[in-house]
Amino acid sequence: MLQRIAAEALSGLTVAIVALPLAIAFGITATGTPEGALVGLYGAIFAGFFAAVFGGTPGQVTGPTGPITVVATGVIAAHGLEAAFVAFIMAGGFQILFGLCRLGSFIRFIPHPVVSGFMGGIALIIILGELDQAQKSFLLVAVTIVLLLVSARLIKSIPASLIVLVTITAILPFIEGALENVRIGPVALNTAVDYIGKIPEAIPTLNTPDLSGSMLLTLLLPALSIALLGSIDSLLTSVVMDNITGTRHRSNKELIGQGLGNIASGLFGGLAAAGATVRSVVNIKSGGRTSISAATHSVILLIFVAGLGAVVQYIPLAVLSGILIMTAFGMFDWATMKKAHVSPKGDVVVLFATMIITVLVDLTAAVAVGVVLSLLIHAVRSRRRKATITQDGTTYRIHGPLSFLSADHVFTTLRTDKPELTLSLAGVSYLDMSGANALLTFIDHSEKDGVQLDITDVPPHLESRLTALANDEQQRKWSPATESS
Repeated sequence: MLQRIAAEALSGLTVAIVALPLAIAFGITATGTPEGALVGLYGAIFAGFFAAVFGGTPGQVTGPTGPITVVATGVIAAHGLEAAFVAFIMAGGFQILFGLCRLGSFIRFIPHPVVSGFMGGIALIIILGELDQAQKSFLLVAVTIVLLLVSARLIKSIPASLIVLVTITAILPFIEGALENVRIGPVALNTAVDYIGKIPEAIPTLNTPDLSGSMLLTLLLPALSIALLGSIDSLLTSVVMDNITGTRHRSNKELIGQGLGNIASGLFGGLAAAGATVRSVVNIKSGGRTSISAATHSVILLIFVAGLGAVVQYIPLAVLSGILIMTAFGMFDWATMKKAHVSPKGDVVVLFATMIITVLVDLTAAVAVGVVLSLLIHAVRSRRRKATITQDGTTYRIHGPLSFLSADHVFTTLRTDKPELTLSLAGVSYLDMSGANALLTFIDHSEKDGVQLDITDVPPHLESRLTALANDEQQRKWSPATESS
């Protein structure tokens, strides 16, 4: 037991080191001022702690994320920071209500192309938002990105963002003057270097928000947008965690935990937060498996805040800009986009439509449009709404369209303790990107769990699509069985 707790605590320390620069960067981006560093850190501390303790995804780490920061930036710009804290509290209340009404279960029906397009759109918004800083300190931002790439490749034991942050912050005072003289013709590559500046070193205090009726009415829609977006963002991270660990999260409990986290964050002057994919994956890969590691990450960040204000003031904003740009590039679903030419055309349309609407219109609208488009495409391609599954001993047969509407139900049904399982795809009439990804993930998990999986009767049109989308290991799972059938 003590050994397990020690491993969880060590993983929490690792995640805290990764989260520190991201929380600072997202906080400054949302508020538009260096003082926002503390707002971002408080979001990671309070939302991170309460979501870990009360959430439904073991090991998931919560903190400020790209999607939440984009929405929070608009709320702060329109209503001011103090009003935004009220909106974060209200959003938390909505999330608790979502959980109590069991709306978290609907996450299984969001199509994969919508998720990919949504995350790509958020990435573009973050990159566009950092162009001003990149233009002012182009050389420093470029050096940060190059060092991040090199550090990630050469050093695996320490987060690249921390290495680069510490290295550039330490050496910049000695070379700042030289950087300002670097030019390409008449164009200066560094016009100035801006720093975070001193942030208070203090234990957070509880704020008493203004909860007047007019204020609540004004913030109703912004709070609902944050709640919806934060819920989707968190539950998508939960799905990623399920895919990595082979477990199954509790969606509605996770929403309640996220809601409590955002209420606490707003009360203590922190940014709204959501389940953070990168930090959660780092936690799992570092050995974290329970809420202890995620909660420990928040406690360690609180210790940082209490004693690092004097050091943080010397961090250049251009370095944080470079870290955010690289974080945004990591948010793109490159695997899906690289295979767009072999994916169903309807899914590709949904992906890019969602991405464009995310950038040009609104995040919530983008998800809504993406889901409606997916439903329309599904209706055109298949008369049946959902797939069904029948069983004959250890042989299971899927009948109908294996799509985003039924993939979760099908592969939940197929989870078994049996050492051998045969899956017939002869009755599958239509396969979209969500169904293909669910099948490929099921193949991977079967192998990890030691289940001998044979996939038989693969129709030619399905085989060609799966072959195009799968890796070599996944292909070998059905090729021998297909040949013998």
